[in-house]
Amino acid sequence: MSEPTRADAWELLCEWTESDSLRKHALAVEASMRLYAGVWGEDEERYAITGLVHDLDYERFPDLETGHPRMGMAELERLGYPRDVIDAVAGHAEYLEVPRETRMAKTLYAVDELSGFVTACALVRPTGIEGMKVKSVRKKLKTPAFAAKVDRGQIERGIAELDVDETEHIQRVIDALSGEAEALGISAAQVAGG
Repeated sequence: MSEPTRADAWELLCEWTESDSLRKHALAVEASMRLYAGVWGEDEERYAITGLVHDLDYERFPDLETGHPRMGMAELERLGYPRDVIDAVAGHAEYLEVPRETRMAKTLYAVDELSGFVTACALVRPTGIEGMKVKSVRKKLKTPAFAAKVDRGQIERGIAELDVDETEHIQRVIDALSGEAEALGISAAQVAGG
């Protein structure tokens, strides 16, 4: 395979993932990755592709002991995806103990859980992501019962590892998701419409 395109990555994700919520999560992470590539002056397409495929195998192989993300990584290798994309996918799964050595790998780790969390926050607001403030996300982060499956520790570790300001990081993820609100189902009209 020549260098994979965003269209290739989306097609692969859709082939492996039927769940609308998992596809939307991939789109949210893609948006956050793309925004950060712009901040870093790095390859937006490469970052976007990494965001799309990071949970490629989660629906089919959710077992963290034997499955995700190993099967997805094997498929990416088989298809000739770049090594840095595969390494970033490995690095987002802490339990694999693969060091995150590139800025792209650190970015994926830092935006993964937070993108999901910001989406959850938007879904419970009457205006969706529209007008969302960092302080409201912070308040929800301090409420353990809200989006309880989100690993707050990973969010903190990701921010520290990426060496970014927490407020700035949360705002960037809000901005990234705001730009894709319709596709993510978190626009004011979609949330109000139920």
